Amino acid sequence: MASQGFVQPMSSVQVPAIDVQPVVSANGAVAAQDSVQNLDDTSLYFNRELSLLDFQYRVLEEAQDKRNPLLERLKFLSIVASNLDEFCMVRVGGLKKQIAGGVTDPAPDGMTPSEQLVAVRDGVHRLMERAHAYLQETLVPDLAREGVFIVNYEELSASAKAKAARVFELSIFPVLTPLAFDSAHPFPHISNLSLNLAVLIEDDHGNERFARVKVPGTISRLLPVSRRTGVTSGNGKRRTEETYVWVEQVIAANLQALFPGMRVVEAHPFRLTRNADMVIQELEADDLLETMEEGVRQRRMGSVLRLTVNSDMPRRIRSILLDNLEADQSDCYVVNGSLGLSSLMGVHESSERFDLKDTPFVPFTGHRLKAETRDGDVFSAIRMQNHMVHHPYDSFSPVVDFLQSAAEDPAVLAIKMTLYRVGSNSPVVKALLRARENGKQVAVLVELKARFDEESNISWAKVLEREGVHVIYGLIGLKTHSKIALVIRKERDQIQRYLHLSTGNYNAVTAHIYEDIGFFTCDEVIGVDATDLFNFLTGYSEKRDYSKLLVAPINLRARFEELITREIQHQREGRKGHMILKTNALVDKPMIKRLYEASQAGVRIDLIVRGICCLRPGIPGISDNITVTSIVGRFLEHSRIYYFNNGGSEEIYLGSADLMPRNLNRRIELLFPIADKDIIRYLRDQVLRTYLIDNVKARRMQSDGSYRRIKAAAGEEQVCAQEHLLELRAAWTEAEKEHPWELF
Repeated sequence: MASQGFVQPMSSVQVPAIDVQPVVSANGAVAAQDSVQNLDDTSLYFNRELSLLDFQYRVLEEAQDKRNPLLERLKFLSIVASNLDEFCMVRVGGLKKQIAGGVTDPAPDGMTPSEQLVAVRDGVHRLMERAHAYLQETLVPDLAREGVFIVNYEELSASAKAKAARVFELSIFPVLTPLAFDSAHPFPHISNLSLNLAVLIEDDHGNERFARVKVPGTISRLLPVSRRTGVTSGNGKRRTEETYVWVEQVIAANLQALFPGMRVVEAHPFRLTRNADMVIQELEADDLLETMEEGVRQRRMGSVLRLTVNSDMPRRIRSILLDNLEADQSDCYVVNGSLGLSSLMGVHESSERFDLKDTPFVPFTGHRLKAETRDGDVFSAIRMQNHMVHHPYDSFSPVVDFLQSAAEDPAVLAIKMTLYRVGSNSPVVKALLRARENGKQVAVLVELKARFDEESNISWAKVLEREGVHVIYGLIGLKTHSKIALVIRKERDQIQRYLHLSTGNYNAVTAHIYEDIGFFTCDEVIGVDATDLFNFLTGYSEKRDYSKLLVAPINLRARFEELITREIQHQREGRKGHMILKTNALVDKPMIKRLYEASQAGVRIDLIVRGICCLRPGIPGISDNITVTSIVGRFLEHSRIYYFNNGGSEEIYLGSADLMPRNLNRRIELLFPIADKDIIRYLRDQVLRTYLIDNVKARRMQSDGSYRRIKAAAGEEQVCAQEHLLELRAAWTEAEKEHPWELF
């Protein structure tokens, strides 16, 4: 959308302007700063790991929310399981490494690594139990009533079993490899996140043997064995009915084919989670690319963190696994039902029951950007005015068009860009390759240390290098997390810089489900800052004085603290200090202390924190001017928006940086200012304000760390921020049909 296109909302949800009156403490006065307790007191901080687990409970709430379509609820349950996998691989793995290294230093909340590990294991156990119980007791029956059946093998009809047997014979059996374990065969390596069957067999003499059969990851975990269309349901409506069965149960039912001449006694599934928190010793690495490739290989063989088994697995088989995996009993997680619920996403993706999914929508593209990019002159549109796109409500295509236009435009001399997560089959990378084919100078920083995207990024780095692109792998000791693309164009014997800056990744797939904001500009000062930044990334530069950009670890922390201090000064001088900070995580202790100090001075602080929040709101005299809201909904809230009232001269910064020590100290991060009044008004009133009055998907953090779901009062209109933004785009689309140029 263009900056001139931020019209008043035309949807049914009317959003008033923000009231910036400060919130005073419960006794009607602002506490003096020197009369409060020590801000280093551990009681003022929540534990990082437990706060992250609390976020997973909020995701589970979405799976339990009957206002969400059934298959979307199944998707959220899958996300909980996937998030728990990552949590165990990284966070639990990190705690165990600290303990093994003798680290006893407490976190800001006072908990030692050993105490955290005990609490975290308990939290993971409880969350897994709740997720499995909800699937079996509620979600599977609810889906069955709607004609989507997720069943156990023994529940299949004879015809369905026959079909499953054919699929096993033709597609599954050929790729299975049973591995024996005895005096002649060492215990097989069990790879990370693999699903396996522990099989006991007997020979003709009654001798018992143990074998492991891995369930191949190339096979659909939930096997569709039936799809019938036009079935009349109990209410007389016609529908499609689908039946899925767990593939490991199909394998278990046909195990005899793998062990001819032997008797299969029993088979039990188990799943393994290994430590994936790689530490790259960059100073000792001559070749970072080679080091990262080796690190990815080692991840598959990391130490065991979690062995998940069914409750009906006999203890003797559990002992075989624990002993040979060198795992503790505390690493064994026992659940009822199928393992690895992240595979439920496959049902959501393959199901043709679109009536049980969210209503699809077409992302909006403003007419001016649409017309200009189609004509190949996106640069004239950016010269006319700055443009902002708010994904997924706005299409990601202008970003791709911007890069494709740069690749084809004869006046473009060079493209410089950072890539963090781009995904597979990336149109962004294809545009960069095309630019190189056309003789442009292309320099790309590919962050090889993007967790769980290392393999994809290594592959793209090799492709880009092979085609002659200047590929940089990042800086020693720093992960490059900033999102920026710089296009250098020759215009009338001068150089003009065009920029796209973003809060999110250059990933055309996740742009449909992640909420992020992109910004197109040819601002000369920002362009110079961007050139200096790329010189810092690709060469040798000690520049410390960026004019407009906030760059970590150079000036971002200091400038951000200055912005907070300025707001405190405005409040003390009677100018209504107010901050709204939307971030994915708030962990950094020095930053939390500055927010406490601002609250003590009377500054109103509204925090919108999706995930981890270590700040404790609502403490009298400390944080009673602070609210913390978490939004969990259809789209993953991912943008970072930092609003400062600044005595009425409002400022907003957008960018890639969360308020965490790693983002502020150990990453190349970027925050960029928004000066366009229309864009500021949109971000303030249509985005931030709507998040703060959301009473559908919002949760408000309490002083004890719990979250209370905000509900509309009797007679009060329901406001869902994400739905409001979808409605707003639908209204803009309709208005554009009649007045395509008036809005922009």
